[in-house]
Amino acid sequence: MSDETKVPLPNLEGNEMETVEQTTLAPSDDPDSLTRGAADLEAVFDVPVQVSAVLGRSRMEIGDLLRLGPGTVLELDRKVGEAIDIYVNNRLVARGEVVLVEEKLGVTMTEIIKADR
Repeated sequence: MSDETKVPLPNLEGNEMETVEQTTLAPSDDPDSLTRGAADLEAVFDVPVQVSAVLGRSRMEIGDLLRLGPGTVLELDRKVGEAIDIYVNNRLVARGEVVLVEEKLGVTMTEIIKADR
């Protein structure tokens, strides 16, 4: 049994929305259906993305920026222990905490940000 609904999709070349029909299938008794779903995504596994973890931000004049040197402390707009922002391709996707893993810095995601469309 299938359920057809109209789903708005963003038009990447403009601000208008396109509408396409989406078919939702009933759950299958086929145990390989889950494996096939993951295999269908294999085409995007090698697509490169840029991931950024932003500890905080600061505004300054160019003259002050040029005077920065080793050991200079730069005051950021975040407090110690406050969540950091995690961006994928310049889009905020999560918030997290800085962690230390085998003497290297890492980030643990603590909150996923749901994008409004």
